Amino acid sequence: MLTVKILGLQYPERYVVRRLVAAAQQELLSKCVPLELEISEVTDPGEIGKYAFVLVLPTLVINEKVVCSGRFPAKEEVTDWLLEAAEEIKITTTSLP
Repeated sequence: MLTVKILGLQYPERYVVRRLVAAAQQELLSKCVPLELEISEVTDPGEIGKYAFVLVLPTLVINEKVVCSGRFPAKEEVTDWLLEAAEEIKITTTSLP
């Protein structure tokens, strides 16, 4: 399961990023790449500050890695980031003894 955090003070900005993540997940599902996502939204300025310097514009964090901050990503970018994170998990779990 991938953990996705959407950081931002304003609801509309978080909503847009949440919809992009959902659309990317649906696109991957249509290509027979099922991904389980745990999506959370972070609105606390102190918590946001741990990941990004920008509080007003959204930040997207996948598996504790900041992938986008201070702008709205394209759906294709989100799709690529989700695939990369899934591959990292697969590589990590298959390399364990």
